[in-house]
Amino acid sequence: MDVVVKKIAALGIPGVVILIATATTGYSGAAALTAALAALGPSGMIGGLFTLGAIGLISHAISGYGVRAIIQAVVKEQVKTKTKQEIISEIEKYPVSKDLKLRIFNYLDSLEV
Repeated sequence: MDVVVKKIAALGIPGVVILIATATTGYSGAAALTAALAALGPSGMIGGLFTLGAIGLISHAISGYGVRAIIQAVVKEQVKTKTKQEIISEIEKYPVSKDLKLRIFNYLDSLEV
């Protein structure tokens, strides 16, 4: 078990994602991996591989800069193309905690457009 955990940990967050996706398929072996990759991606297995790559890049950025800094940068970029009300409407639909939503709203209010 320790060997498996060490190998998955070496893969980082994408390893955890593929582990969970594989476990939820109901298959075993190569069929489970194939089904998991196909389920993760927009275009089958290849899309799943790209999705895992994107997850790896995003998790690396979050670990380097922190969630708050990433969220603020994204919101600041969205303000360039959307109204504050549009952004608020989108954020209200997100499945995140009320505390995080309030922090985003406060940051949005602090921005001068």
